[in-house]
Amino acid sequence: MSQASALFAWPLQAAVNRPVPKNKIYAHTQPTAALRALFVAQVEQITWAYKLAPETINLPSRPSVPEIDVFELTLKTPELNHAVLRCVDKAMPRPMLFNLRFEGRTQAVAAFKRPSEANPGQWVVGDYHATPWQIDSLARPGLPMALDLQGLYEQLIRQHLAVPARKDESLREQLDRLSALSTKQLEAQKIATRLAQEKQFNRKVALNAELRDLQQTIDSLAA
Repeated sequence: MSQASALFAWPLQAAVNRPVPKNKIYAHTQPTAALRALFVAQVEQITWAYKLAPETINLPSRPSVPEIDVFELTLKTPELNHAVLRCVDKAMPRPMLFNLRFEGRTQAVAAFKRPSEANPGQWVVGDYHATPWQIDSLARPGLPMALDLQGLYEQLIRQHLAVPARKDESLREQLDRLSALSTKQLEAQKIATRLAQEKQFNRKVALNAELRDLQQTIDSLAA
């Protein structure tokens, strides 16, 4: 599976570069003590880096995408629990993109975010998708062409996805397919573990058959 970097040369006119205190995030989301401990252990600094909006990049907004904010998280470790990102996402009622920075490398992470159909005042945050880490010295492309912020946001989210879109596949359909793929891959891992531990021949045969069927489903979803 190929995957784009989702790291861009963000427009200079969209730069904000404003530190975001962790306490401001806590005030909006009331995280548990365990989640606060993750913030302390894993995150050095949170910065509101860029604001992609009509007044900064001259693209019209849409109700589902009034603006797109890019947050940079400088990390203390190369690993970040996605519960931290979900906490930040819940504190910000608008689409978000995250650039994680650690020792001269950057990783792009994002979840598709949309207003709730049941309550437009609330936002639904999907699964997180991360690109490979990239050294900061590599040249980055400009933003993709789009007619409005919604179209731009969908293109940016697609850049985070490990499996490319099929012809005429909507973003929601692509994300649903990726979710199903992830579920089947986890099932296959569990069966492979059971197979490695199984002693009875008949059970090994049955598990092998189950694993083959799952692998066919996985291949179909990834195609």
